[in-house]
Amino acid sequence: MVKLARRTGTSPTPIAAPGTAPASRAANRFKLIHVLGIDTATPEGLARTLPFTPSDTTAGAENEYQTAVEGDRHRVDLPLEIENSGFFRNLKKRALRGDTPRSTVSALEAYLSENDTGIWENSWVRLPADALSPYARRVFTEDLRCDKCCADSPRRSDAGRFSFEEGGREVLRIPISYLLKLALADAIDQPATHDTVRETGRSAMDHFLSDNTSPETFSFHPVSMDEAAGMGQGIARETALRFLLSQLLIQYANRQFGLIDGGQRALLYFAPHPPVRQKRLNNLIPDSFYRSLFMSPCLSGWNDGEAKHRYMHLCHTVLSRSQLNAVIKLREAGIVANNLVVLPNTSNVSLANNGTHISLGSRMLTRLMKAPGSGFGALEEKHYGDLAIKIVEHFLPLFVGAYSAAPYRIDFMDFHPERVLGFLPHELDYTHLRMLWRRWKKKAHLKILGRSITPFGPEWLDRNLSRGFMLKGDFVPDFRLIDYLVALMATDESPALDGRPGNDTRLKKDLGELGVFDPCMPLYMLYRARCFQTMGFTGFEGRHYSLFENLDRDMAQAANLQMLVTTLAYKYIFTGRITHADIPDHPFVESERRQIFFGAAAGIPTFYVRADTPNRLLARMVKRTANIRSSRRYAGYTRVRATDFKHTLVTLLQEDAPELIEMNQLRHTIDDLKNRIDDGGGRGVSGRVTRRICEAAGASSPLALSGDEFNAAAESFYRERLKKDQVGQALDGWTRQVRRLDGMSTWRSGHYNQALFSVLGGKDAATLIATLRSAVIAETLPVTALTQLIHLMLLTLDHMKRQSESDLPEV
Repeated sequence: MVKLARRTGTSPTPIAAPGTAPASRAANRFKLIHVLGIDTATPEGLARTLPFTPSDTTAGAENEYQTAVEGDRHRVDLPLEIENSGFFRNLKKRALRGDTPRSTVSALEAYLSENDTGIWENSWVRLPADALSPYARRVFTEDLRCDKCCADSPRRSDAGRFSFEEGGREVLRIPISYLLKLALADAIDQPATHDTVRETGRSAMDHFLSDNTSPETFSFHPVSMDEAAGMGQGIARETALRFLLSQLLIQYANRQFGLIDGGQRALLYFAPHPPVRQKRLNNLIPDSFYRSLFMSPCLSGWNDGEAKHRYMHLCHTVLSRSQLNAVIKLREAGIVANNLVVLPNTSNVSLANNGTHISLGSRMLTRLMKAPGSGFGALEEKHYGDLAIKIVEHFLPLFVGAYSAAPYRIDFMDFHPERVLGFLPHELDYTHLRMLWRRWKKKAHLKILGRSITPFGPEWLDRNLSRGFMLKGDFVPDFRLIDYLVALMATDESPALDGRPGNDTRLKKDLGELGVFDPCMPLYMLYRARCFQTMGFTGFEGRHYSLFENLDRDMAQAANLQMLVTTLAYKYIFTGRITHADIPDHPFVESERRQIFFGAAAGIPTFYVRADTPNRLLARMVKRTANIRSSRRYAGYTRVRATDFKHTLVTLLQEDAPELIEMNQLRHTIDDLKNRIDDGGGRGVSGRVTRRICEAAGASSPLALSGDEFNAAAESFYRERLKKDQVGQALDGWTRQVRRLDGMSTWRSGHYNQALFSVLGGKDAATLIATLRSAVIAETLPVTALTQLIHLMLLTLDHMKRQSESDLPEV
């Protein structure tokens, strides 16, 4: 067990965990500089030869989408499943006997009947089996096998979930994540489909999957981050086209599979939060029923989908249990001073949130990992990769709210620490947790007659207090990062980033024994290593992104900054400025740097750092920050304003990486970053999205609306206005891309001539997109036009992949 005295963090003295001394070969920096061919003689030479410079970096992205079905409750799968479930029937019987309060049944009936918008988030869809083409039907049949690698494998034991008989006709029940794959299979199963289109479509199907609740897609090919590819513009463009292809497939399925005719319209869009109504439903049903309704059956993407589905059940169970254990930690930390708490639901909805992961790979490091005896192997990859992650984590507050966001409104009635602090008790030391909570309450103005107060529990009492004393609660710029387990804190004996092989396995074992996590699950981190042995390349995955308002404007610059801070980390390492000893692997030190990140997500204006912190990098950053002072409340701590600290981070980038910025054409990225953090962050994504939500709701500010009003308005904005904007942006990017595909140089090569003629019939591709643009955005295209655009998109993606592969050197 971890001792409470250690977790209180009153006077921590970081100590090295037993056996943390790294292998001497891995720590031989001078030898590795020679192996990598890094030129340390001049700043310019260093800028050219470091890993993760634009010429060395490739990028990929994974995106999670929100889905919904629009329709009447008697036609849409989710309300039908609830109403016809054994759980609902038994609940009504128990209410009649008096074993269950009638209010429980009434609340569930109200969920089904009181839906003015007709939007059912994360519902599955129902479609006639005979609407599928022969190839799409074959794909569906193959995906129902237990083992897709075995031709004579029996069907999954749960195969009966996905079809039923109705009126003598077979009807399929599938999640929208799988509908995308079937729509793509159907769209390429046409007599006149060119072989290039068909093969590209079959390859693309593997990139549509889901393991949690929401559909996921990942890059069809690695994208170069060099200047010729536009650096971050390349991965933003590829992401936008995947999103547009997903939109075309949804529209195709709605019409070709008869969904609209059957009273259903499938929707797909970017949204970072679990929907308000889904949270409401989660409070009315048990966790097992929630999983049956919302956890993905994993029909696509895994050879043994049923085993993956069971694994996702485990993840949901573990996170739900972990959330309950977090309440105990709040009591141990003194934040919950008595036993009067509002217990979290035994079913956690955080797996229904949606974000974007941007992965960067190094060609240099990958090439060396592929060459046995190169001098750069698994030990070196781990030793220096862990150190790079620790360095990068110090710069992550720059990203929060500036490039992506998840604005959220919290009412006073919901401002219970056991609710709003989410998984933070597993991510921060008790000292930093208490500091953050005290400052958060101050920011939210939770005071009556000068005394700090939080809700008592009875809703009628808290509502009257809120009205009587004008207690509105709070607004946060990125609640997704608070409401989800994004970065598990290490234990005393098992640091996660000390450079030793297997440290993540040891930490997961410790956390499993504490009831926080399960060793079967991958370790959640803000910036995660992508190891050659498992991924086939060496790099890092940024998992701190929520919603991008504009992929071209926001995601592109975020990718550039992620690349820059990763390169700077390796500059620090190979110039000897930072070693593992400079950032000790102790839970308190880890928590000290991450509190800044989580505070930025909550919008908290200040944080505190120990005046004698052993983290020499953080100490240097704080010392250079303006307006710091000794804390009057916390002896031995320095008070730092978050905005001033962000400006210091920008200054460090300019002073410590000037040659990286100039030689790699990243000046615009720095200027753009300054604009995003100036003016109180109003130019960042959080400020821009919040203003647009308030404008759509007719409100002057988020606090002028209740929590339900603002959050529902946000969902409506994501589903309607923002989706149309992003589809329009993607169409603009696609038009530029097809001009290259349909241009003279491509025609001279002859590779796409026949394929393009089969799709366009001699017409101009850019003109076709312009002609159909308004109908794509309005979702009114007929099946024939949608099929044509899907085929053209597949050719575009294949052309982009070939271009990318021709630009990538052998690794």
